[in-house]
Amino acid sequence: MEEKPAILILHGWGRGNASWQVVKEVLENKGCLVLAPDLPGFGQEPPPKEPWTLNDYVEWVNDYANKKGLVGFYLLAHSFGGRIAIKFATKYPDTLRGLILVSAAGLESEKTVQEITISILTPYFKKLSFLPGYELLREFFYHFILKKTDYLKAKGIMKEVFKNIIKEDLSYLLQEIILPTLIVWGENDKTLPLSEGQAMNQKIKNSRLEVMKGIDHRPQIETPEALVNLILPFLKTEKIWP
Repeated sequence: MEEKPAILILHGWGRGNASWQVVKEVLENKGCLVLAPDLPGFGQEPPPKEPWTLNDYVEWVNDYANKKGLVGFYLLAHSFGGRIAIKFATKYPDTLRGLILVSAAGLESEKTVQEITISILTPYFKKLSFLPGYELLREFFYHFILKKTDYLKAKGIMKEVFKNIIKEDLSYLLQEIILPTLIVWGENDKTLPLSEGQAMNQKIKNSRLEVMKGIDHRPQIETPEALVNLILPFLKTEKIWP
């Protein structure tokens, strides 16, 4: 009897594994063994007691996989989860059979003039905290100017975790990935532009990029069945792409 492909899903920053339930169910109906845990600080999993770094999350995933007896599994990761997956794939490649990156974070994009200007002004903006209505102004600043609503939504120690996570550029690790890698990106991704997916495709030697037309940052919510239809053929691919 053919062994079921095992898939471990690493969700993005936010609600935890809830947004992946439809994909999980469809994959399971197709004969896959799928695990989709809440990462520490998300969903039903309490936050760490200290501000974790990316390495802490990598070790947590490794411990989780070991406890579940996972060997030769696929790592399916979205956005923030993609950061963990990239590091995991270079540190523990022998535990994996393949890598699936969906709108994965990890690249330090080339900054525009507007972004450089904002980075200069941000420390001065924070000095206005004594003004009435500062919190409302702050929310507008992060949401519409910085477009970093994840930081606004973070509570307590998770704000420090967020800052630890995003400061690390993983570009240097991509060329070290030796696993067959499927990269899936929304054509209209406003959170992480398609150019980042294209850059990952160029840096990871054994990778293929699939662009989902008309899709934004969360294909697992927008078109879960279409996402599964891209994943399934990859699971049947044993050879490394040229």
